Amino acid sequence: MGALQGIRVLDLSRVLAGPWCGQVLADLGAEVIKIERPHLGDDTRMWGPPWMKDDKGQSTRESGYYQCANRNKYSVAIDITSPEGQALIHAMVKTADVVIENYKAGSLKKYALDYETLQMLNPGLVYCSITGFGQTGPRAEQPGYDFIIQGMSGLMSITGESDDLPGGGAQKVGVAVVDIQTGLYATIAIQAALLARQHTQRGQYIDLSLLDVQVAALANQGMNYLSSGIAPKRMGNHHPNIVPYQTFKAKDKEFILACGNDKQFRDLCIAIGKPELLESEKYLRNQDRVKYRDELVTLLTDYFLTKNAQDWVDVIDAVKVPVGIINSIADALQEPQIQARNLVVDLPHRLNQQFKVIGSPLKLSDTPVEYHHAPPQLGEHTQQILSRFKSAEELARLKQQGVIDGKIAWHFE
Repeated sequence: MGALQGIRVLDLSRVLAGPWCGQVLADLGAEVIKIERPHLGDDTRMWGPPWMKDDKGQSTRESGYYQCANRNKYSVAIDITSPEGQALIHAMVKTADVVIENYKAGSLKKYALDYETLQMLNPGLVYCSITGFGQTGPRAEQPGYDFIIQGMSGLMSITGESDDLPGGGAQKVGVAVVDIQTGLYATIAIQAALLARQHTQRGQYIDLSLLDVQVAALANQGMNYLSSGIAPKRMGNHHPNIVPYQTFKAKDKEFILACGNDKQFRDLCIAIGKPELLESEKYLRNQDRVKYRDELVTLLTDYFLTKNAQDWVDVIDAVKVPVGIINSIADALQEPQIQARNLVVDLPHRLNQQFKVIGSPLKLSDTPVEYHHAPPQLGEHTQQILSRFKSAEELARLKQQGVIDGKIAWHFE
């Protein structure tokens, strides 16, 4: 039994932030019903290649992007722009605990799917809206995307090589980190609202903004600015507050060294055969190492070029100073530690019995995450879920009218 067993979620969201939240809730045992557009579905269904191969090695219409955020869900295809589709959602809302949506602010009101309408049908409903800029403020009605928010929030001003180095300039993070963080914050907020409901007997509205989330997630860099009045700049793989805490080039390739305190620095110097560094008071305390960063980093940079990366990693790891090779994703998923933590999971798909997904990092001792089914095909569960609310004859009529769709995806080139 999952931790959220008995919680029913209607996931009206698309792309990544909302679906990521829905997937976490589904992994934890909630019944998550994903509402998708008939014939088209979530935008990310067509964000390929790569496409999943079926058991015969043929391309399907299941994109890797869609599959990263939708396992353990039920797909129901409903046209929410039609009155009949809206009536179906209303019927489902009466039995639901949570609604997740990420439409532009105010746009669901015209479909009678806004919070004010739905909470009258179900006062205990927890309704989570995810937008680029939130429900208030001068940009509330504008769409917002992860890439834009990475720029606006200041994140890209601290990501990438220093402007005075080759390759310097603004860089986005290699995954849609704002969407992912917003999905995780949404998960926290929804669970908090469900817990509050036990005391108040009322649901509530959650207003989450991608911009709010990324500004909050500036963390130490944001506070560094508020503390000093100086805006942090791009430093590549260097840390603004800790030295040495960066990548170094060895004879063959790069590795990462992360000395988090003065003891680790002492242990590092002895392990790599450089105890003379400890004779200088300039390097004994981190605050001084930050001050003399350029001098110390130059010494280490020249020295680390004398051996291969794995040689340095082995001797440094032996004294428990944080160190590691820079893996490709292929290499990372072959790491013995990652495999031991079951982060690659076999999850048979209707079209591919050998299908695998990246697993959940949540490890609960009493109510562990369970993997019930692969990311669904478009409308795969329309009949199964809606039969709770309508007769077979009514569903057949709605399908004929195009209000719902239970079509199974087929091959395409």
